[in-house]
Amino acid sequence: MNTDPLPANPAPFRKRRPYTFVLAGLVGALLLGGALALGSGSPADVVAPGIRVGGTDLGGLNRADAMKKLLAAQPATPQIAVSVGSTTWTVPADQLGWSLDTEAGLKAAIQASSERTLLQKMQTFVGQAPVTDLALPQKVDAAQAKAGLAALTASQNTLAKNASVAFEKIRYVVKPGAAGVQVQLDPAVQNLVQHPDLRTLSLNVVKSEPRYTTQGMQTLIDQGNALVRPLSVKLGSGGQAFTLTPLQVANLYWVRQTGLEIDQDTLAAKVKQISSTVDRPAQNARYELKGGALVKVAEQPGMISDPAQTQKLLSQAVLDPKITSIVLTPKVSQPTLKLADLPDASKLTLIATGKSTYYHSSAARRVNITNAAAKINGAVVAPGENFSFLDNLGGISPENGFVTGLIISAGRTVDGLGGGVCQVSTTTFRALYQAGLPVVERNQHAYRVGYYEPQVGYEAAVYDPGKDLKMKNDTGGPILVKTINDNARSTLTVQVWGLPQTRTVSVSPATILSHTGHPAAKYVPSADLPRGAVKQVDWAADGYNLYITRTIRDKGAVRTDKTTTSYKPWQAVYEVGQ
Repeated sequence: MNTDPLPANPAPFRKRRPYTFVLAGLVGALLLGGALALGSGSPADVVAPGIRVGGTDLGGLNRADAMKKLLAAQPATPQIAVSVGSTTWTVPADQLGWSLDTEAGLKAAIQASSERTLLQKMQTFVGQAPVTDLALPQKVDAAQAKAGLAALTASQNTLAKNASVAFEKIRYVVKPGAAGVQVQLDPAVQNLVQHPDLRTLSLNVVKSEPRYTTQGMQTLIDQGNALVRPLSVKLGSGGQAFTLTPLQVANLYWVRQTGLEIDQDTLAAKVKQISSTVDRPAQNARYELKGGALVKVAEQPGMISDPAQTQKLLSQAVLDPKITSIVLTPKVSQPTLKLADLPDASKLTLIATGKSTYYHSSAARRVNITNAAAKINGAVVAPGENFSFLDNLGGISPENGFVTGLIISAGRTVDGLGGGVCQVSTTTFRALYQAGLPVVERNQHAYRVGYYEPQVGYEAAVYDPGKDLKMKNDTGGPILVKTINDNARSTLTVQVWGLPQTRTVSVSPATILSHTGHPAAKYVPSADLPRGAVKQVDWAADGYNLYITRTIRDKGAVRTDKTTTSYKPWQAVYEVGQ
C-alpha cells in the first residue's frame, strides 16, 4: 500500500494510445532507412529520375543509354543569317562550326544527379521525384567558323589595286590604283564562339589601301617626265657629237613603282652606239686603189672614248634633268699596223675568193648589201690579229647608212635594221674560210636561207650587238679584204689578198646528218589588211643537222676541221585580213 501523500491539486491522467508510438517509430525508421538508403547513393553514371536535358528525359538511364537517347532526340540543325552590308546568306549553323555539345549536356545531368538534396532524394524515394530541366549546351569551333565565313564572304573581298606606270609616245603616265575591301572575320568568329546561340551574324568590312597610290606614283612620273629631253654626248671639246633624242633618253631608264631605275642593258647598247659614232679609231696602214693600182697609205693615230667613263657619265646624266650635254675625255688610239710593215702591193697575191648571189632581193636589202660591202672593202688585218666583221663595218645603225629590211628576230622573219648585211658576212666568211684562216667566232642563221644556196651550211650570220664574225690572220703577213659588188647581176665577191701561201684549202659539200620537215602553215588575223585578203610574211623551211669539212694541206701536213650547223624547221606564216 502506497503511503506517499497525494498532491494537493493532482493533474488529470491521460493514457497514451499504443498506435502513436508505432507511427512515430515507423516514420523514424523510414527516415533513417531512407536516409541510409539515399545516403548510400546511386551509381555514379546513372541519371537521377526527373532530370531532363534539352527536353529529353534521361532519368534512370546509365551514361551509355542516356547518350544514345540524347543523340537520337537531337533537334534539326538551326539556320544562321550572315550579312555583309546589303548581302545576306542563310546557311546551316554547322557550316560555321556550330554543334550541340551532348557530352557536356550528359555531364551536367550526371552532376545534377549527384548534387540532389536529401529532401529531393526522399521525394524520389517515395515516387515524387522533382523535375530538373537542363539546357543542351551549344558550341562553335573557331577554326571551322572562320573557314566557313571566309568561303561564304570571299566574293565580298576585293584586293587593293596598285597604281602603275605606262609609257605613251614620249611621256610616262599613271594608271590609277584603287582601294580594296576586306571582310573582318575574326570579330565575327569571336562573337559566334562566345554566343553559339546567335542566329544572325553581321560582319564588318574595312578598306585596304594599295601599297602604291595614284598620288604617290604621279610624283614619280613627274620626276621621270622631267628627264625626257635631248642629251648630247661629245668626245672632247672639238669632237663629233652624238645627240640622243628625248625618246632615246626615255628608253634608258624605267619609272617603276619603287622609283627611277636605269635600264642597264639599253644603256650598255647605247654606250656602244655612242662609241661607234664619236670615236675616231686609229687607222692602220692600208692599201687604197688609185688609178687601178694599189698604193700604200700611212697609219694614223686616233682618239677614242673610254666605255667605262661613258657608261658612268651617261648613267649620272640620264637621271639629272639639269644635264643636257656630256663631254667625254678622249684617249689616244695607236695603230697596230704601220706603213713599214706593209709589203709592196705588187707582192700581194689572191689567196681566196668567196661568192654569193642575192637574186630577188628587195630594194632595202640591196642598199644594205652595197653599204656593208663598201664598209669592209680595203680592210687590212695585221698578222696574228683577228678580223672582226662588225669592227670593220662600224656598227649597224641608221647613222652608218643602214636601212630597214627583213631580218630573223625572236623566231620570226620581220622588218629590222640592216636586213641584207648577212649576205656580206656570209660571203666574207666563205673567202676567209677558203683562205684557211682559223675561225674565232661564227654564228649561223636560225633557218636555211635561200640566198646562200646551193652551198648549204656555208654561211655566217651577224647581229649588232652580240653576234660577230671573227677569224684570225695566220698567214704570216698582212691580208687585204676586197669586195666586188655587182648590183645589176645580184652577185657579191669577196677576195682575200696577201703574201703568197703554200697552203691549199678545199671545202666539202655539206654532210646532212638529219632532216626534219617544216611545220604546217600558220594563219594570223590582221587588222591592217582588207577583209579576206591574205599576205605571206614568213616562209617555210625544213630543219637540218649538218656539217661542212675543210681540209688544209701545207708542206706535206694535212689537217681538217668541221663547221656544224643546226637549222630549225621553220613555219610559213600568213596574215589574214579581218
